[in-house]
Amino acid sequence: MKRREALSLLGSSIAAIACGTPAVGESQSSGPWPGPSRPISYVTDPPPPVGEVLTLTEDEWRHRLTREQFRILREEGTERAGSCALLGEHRAGTFHCAGCGAPLFAAEAKFESGTGWPSFTRPIEGRVREISDMSLGMLRTAVDCARCGGHLGHVFPDGPPPTGLRYCMNGVSLEFHPA
Repeated sequence: MKRREALSLLGSSIAAIACGTPAVGESQSSGPWPGPSRPISYVTDPPPPVGEVLTLTEDEWRHRLTREQFRILREEGTERAGSCALLGEHRAGTFHCAGCGAPLFAAEAKFESGTGWPSFTRPIEGRVREISDMSLGMLRTAVDCARCGGHLGHVFPDGPPPTGLRYCMNGVSLEFHPA
């Protein structure tokens, strides 16, 4: 195993432990969940206007999101590396916030980082907030949706040109809309 792969595996394991992600084969459901049985689709359930900030109560978020979406978007969790269906998404289109439907990343900004999470070189201008994060005992920059405040992932300074940035996002926090 190469050093980079080993470090990536170690990092995702630490993130899973820190975020309370169940071990492989362990159930993610414990008790009743008041949320939907499916994620809300903004193709059929339109989001509020783009400039409008969406503020909901915890119960409203639980009703709106699946359990896993709630854990990541509202509790700043991390999905297991390599578990996201959006890793293989290469069509033209836009990646939207799964919490509020705001467009966040153009498909042209997506690249294969080899980390196990969808990665982008840049967001759509004004659509994300970057916040200092010391949750794992190191300084990182968290990325949240500017409209609803949902946690999306982190940005790192090891991406490809033209920005040199890697917006490493949880796929559960995103919804893809093809062009």
